[in-house]
Amino acid sequence: MAALTTNVVPLAGLRRDDKFTAAAGGGDDCATGAGVELAVKNGGGSPITVTLATPETVDGDLTVQDRAVSVPAGGEMSIPITERYRSPSTGRCAITYSAVTSVTVAVFRGLAA
Repeated sequence: MAALTTNVVPLAGLRRDDKFTAAAGGGDDCATGAGVELAVKNGGGSPITVTLATPETVDGDLTVQDRAVSVPAGGEMSIPITERYRSPSTGRCAITYSAVTSVTVAVFRGLAA
């Protein structure tokens, strides 16, 4: 699992296209919080699913379903990474991918967050 770096967007703006890295086959993790987003580019010919682990439970023992987001073939998605996805053991969001060929990812957070 690779630890993704959070790119903080300064007031002057931020070039985003050079911040992407290959998605890791074993998954990635990233910071969580207000204004944090996972940007996913799928350069492949088939849709992929990005899954965010949700470590939360309700009423002490009912697990909350993980978030699954479909990224279309040749498409891009921005996925908010709120505190809901914060692992109590690592303090970060665990991310997995149904495929990683031609998939790149980056994490951004605005200054206002």
